[in-house]
Amino acid sequence: MTNLILPADWVGKIGRLSIATTSKLRGHHKGSHRSQRFGSSLDFSDFREYTLGDDIRQVDWNVYARTEKFYIKRFLDEQEMRVHILLDSSRSMGEEKKWLFARQIVASLGMMVLNRDDHLSFSYLEEEHKLAFRRKGATYRRAFLKTVSDIEEAGFKGSFAQSGIAALPKACTVLFVVTDGLEPIEEWEKFFRKLPRFAGDIRCIQITTEQELKPSYTGDIRLIDVETERDINVTMSTRVLENYEDRRKQHEAEFAAILNRFGVKNIQLVAEDGITHAIFHKLLSLRWVQ
Repeated sequence: MTNLILPADWVGKIGRLSIATTSKLRGHHKGSHRSQRFGSSLDFSDFREYTLGDDIRQVDWNVYARTEKFYIKRFLDEQEMRVHILLDSSRSMGEEKKWLFARQIVASLGMMVLNRDDHLSFSYLEEEHKLAFRRKGATYRRAFLKTVSDIEEAGFKGSFAQSGIAALPKACTVLFVVTDGLEPIEEWEKFFRKLPRFAGDIRCIQITTEQELKPSYTGDIRLIDVETERDINVTMSTRVLENYEDRRKQHEAEFAAILNRFGVKNIQLVAEDGITHAIFHKLLSLRWVQ
């Protein structure tokens, strides 16, 4: 039996939240997000003068009584938002706290989309690149939570930055990329350069841990690269830690510069801060959710 990665009351806690975007909505099905097109929703926009061919049922007779002119009411159209979430499942994401937290973020965002009757798709990297989930509507919230909970390990052996494009749908309104960003900068540049063709609103959620930010190792240790399985013996001196800090900050600065160049919004979340802090403080303050 699958152990779900979020508590039973979490759906209720995020029930009123939705994904916020100013991107042009895609898709022609009814949803819960207002576009600037005019249609038949209950949200009134304004009046315009009646012209031949307009629906006479939209005539406002109160306005006619005052002006003796025919005006019709206009309403904002409702269109569905299409949201895709791409999860980095390469082995650097496999640290227990990081992997659990990343999946909690994915599950929470996905349930917000489904709550609002919008279209959700989700993918992660495995041997065969395919959409792991594609549904619409609140009835699929638990199914999505189970789908994400079932991905117990981050075991993809290739490069996420090189392979992630193959796991994307043709088009969406909002694209979330959930990753730790721990791949060569030149590979990230190629990856993010291609993303604008898939979505108008692209957001990168960079997952890290306190240990990655401030390593607490001391003495002589053996470090193993989880991606390449290469190992190195290191004495964790002050100089080594300072060098690590400098290189980490340089990588993050270059990573942020690439995202900025291609118009990708970015936030770094620390796993130990927890899912409640991430959603109700970090993402709300950025107005990524509302």
